[in-house]
Amino acid sequence: MEIKICGPGCAKCHEVERVIQEVVAENGVEATIEKVSDFNEIAKLGVFSTPAVVVDGAIKCVGKVPRKSEILTWLK
Repeated sequence: MEIKICGPGCAKCHEVERVIQEVVAENGVEATIEKVSDFNEIAKLGVFSTPAVVVDGAIKCVGKVPRKSEILTWLK
């Protein structure tokens, strides 16, 4: 599983990364977590607002910090 966290590095972006890493670790999910901060790369993913989360090429969340329960549904 490939998880991309898109954003310039703001506080919300760091919070999204922290929460996703916690959910992955707590549930034993095998995933590669990548931070994408280049706006051209973010746009290529189809994301135009940050923070955003892309899981295996599908945009799952844009413009907010997702709840752990929400993240867990993406990882199943």
